[in-house]
Amino acid sequence: MTSQKPKLLDQVRQSLRVKNYSYRTEKSYVYWIKQYILYHNKRHPQEMGVPEIEEFLRYLAVKRNVAASTQNQALSALLFLYRELLNHPIEWVNVTWAKKPEHLPVVLTKKEVKAVIDRLSGVPLLVVQLLYGGGLRVNECLRLRVKDVDFGQKLLVVRHGKGGKDRTTTLPDKVIPSLQLHLDSVRRLHRQDLEQGYGRVSLPYALARKYPNADRQWQWQYVFPSKNLSRNPREEEDILRRHHLHPSSVQKAVKRAAAAAGIRKHVTPHTFRHSFATHLLEAGYDIRTIQELLGHKDVKTTMIYTHVVNRGVLGVRSPLDD
Repeated sequence: MTSQKPKLLDQVRQSLRVKNYSYRTEKSYVYWIKQYILYHNKRHPQEMGVPEIEEFLRYLAVKRNVAASTQNQALSALLFLYRELLNHPIEWVNVTWAKKPEHLPVVLTKKEVKAVIDRLSGVPLLVVQLLYGGGLRVNECLRLRVKDVDFGQKLLVVRHGKGGKDRTTTLPDKVIPSLQLHLDSVRRLHRQDLEQGYGRVSLPYALARKYPNADRQWQWQYVFPSKNLSRNPREEEDILRRHHLHPSSVQKAVKRAAAAAGIRKHVTPHTFRHSFATHLLEAGYDIRTIQELLGHKDVKTTMIYTHVVNRGVLGVRSPLDD
């Protein structure tokens, strides 16, 4: 008896996991591929091609009024589908692109950064110190594993950052003592989990196959583990693991701290990454160094911070002040 071929969306999930795409990307790609199929009255993508892709993307821009980044995400999902599963790579599409808004990032002054940090404590404090001290994205910080923290060289290794690339960034001296104490408590929690028959953590698909027992080892544990054990929705096995902390807990703590500090700007965890880049630029560091620390593929992305600086303390002096 032959086994039934997996459904298309299940094939998409499997292919993404084999290629080590993040869970967030997996959910996003599956969502957009499903929307594409539904928009075309459940026709199989194999029966469609460039005209249908262009029509769907045009619909997103004109009718659904999505952001440029959302439209581009939908296109990436469809390109993946046709390239990896249908063996029909799409070379070029001609569509109406959503207009990309030119927003300057929200940046805090050093005084404002201190005001927020002074009103944080515990794990949220440590996370924000790393966001501001190393220019990390919040998910990059929460996905740090014990082996990614190098106290000797005072650096953090960011694995599979945006674009799937690894990079290193600075580990601030100021956070080292409290981070070491934090890891001591995390290690005690891990030992307790092992004693109770747990202590396993999710690993990238290829590593999990190559090193079957690595998920119990200390160096693979998350620096910021969740308080509760949970099941990985990407795994067929019904195994309780300790995942990393959810970003919402940090987001809520930052929002409360900013409000308590009386800051009226829209402050999120990502604001500290923007502030990191801007303050380095103000301190005289070159744009290429900042680009490497942030993990930007194109220096044009990093150049946005020069606009912030030019309109701020190092920019034009108002005639009113004269």
